[in-house]
Amino acid sequence: MSSDLFSPVYIGGSELSNRMAMAPMTRNRAPETIPTELMVTYYAQRAAAGLIITEGAQVSEQGIGYPATPGIHNDAQVQGWKKVTGSVHAHGGHVFCQLWHCGRISHPDYHGGALPVAPSAIRADGQAFTYEGLKDFVTPRALELTEIPGIVEQFRHAATCAMQADFDGVEIHAANGYLLDQFLRDGTNQRNDAYGGSIGNRARLLREVTEAVVDEIGAGKVGVRISPVNAFNDIRDSDPQTLFNHVAGMLGDTGIAYLHTVEVSMTGEPDASVDMAEIRRHFPGIYMANGGYDKTRGNAAIRENRTDMVSFGVPFLSNPDLPRRLRQDAPLNEADQATFYGGDAHGYTDYPALEAS
Repeated sequence: MSSDLFSPVYIGGSELSNRMAMAPMTRNRAPETIPTELMVTYYAQRAAAGLIITEGAQVSEQGIGYPATPGIHNDAQVQGWKKVTGSVHAHGGHVFCQLWHCGRISHPDYHGGALPVAPSAIRADGQAFTYEGLKDFVTPRALELTEIPGIVEQFRHAATCAMQADFDGVEIHAANGYLLDQFLRDGTNQRNDAYGGSIGNRARLLREVTEAVVDEIGAGKVGVRISPVNAFNDIRDSDPQTLFNHVAGMLGDTGIAYLHTVEVSMTGEPDASVDMAEIRRHFPGIYMANGGYDKTRGNAAIRENRTDMVSFGVPFLSNPDLPRRLRQDAPLNEADQATFYGGDAHGYTDYPALEAS
């Protein structure tokens, strides 16, 4: 029997009911970095996804870069997330926690006046979102070689916390111009030590983080997200195809459960400068595609073995029952962009589901 979006798939020994993942989406509704009851409702409403991947949760206070984003590094956060995972599981769903460190995409306002950290002291073009509004990015502080094991430990500890919060697994955020992506790219990593220069050196931190997390919780509970053509947060590389072919093969060697690839550019359009099929060929595990997919494109990609799963962002944001709507070819709710970031239940938990037939 041929597979499609509605067929089951196994990740880490768990059978997912369908091949539709809810992509991680920052919503800025955790004012004290602790998941709220509103977040419990939000994620439980979307438990029909084969897999929910939470919004990014910072792995330490050092990792924060946006207002009202949740963490996954202390007990209060663990207890808050436990309510989320318990409700998702009660509704038959599976949920992974995305582990996030913003690196230079931050501001001293979040760090008591201290500079954000990065692989190199290169300022990002643009502005940071702070509690006082937009402020220009600052030149970050380059991490000392002796500090890098501490970054690895932050991710390891966060993975431990995720297990204490009863998550089914974690996704390591190595995409969209944040810290791990900053180390990967030669536009942001100009180090001349073991973590800079060659592709192997630039990928070293991601490898060490992944190996540490795998060692802590098991390879079947770990995914990694990458974004080879997305220039978000002023990120760039001179040879992304070679870089991400290497990254895919390296991650495959760790035995992780899946590779989650943002296949589109900042504009949401395909970018032919990188062949995603080539990246897929380098990774032996479950490949999850993201970027402008609908039912027709998703089913075709699965049928043609271009992907194993598809993650949906905005469609899941505005359609808590997205799998049912796609199966029935029902109309989709239109997303309200004005309520994407911050606010209350409006534009968050009040999108209607289909009426029971």
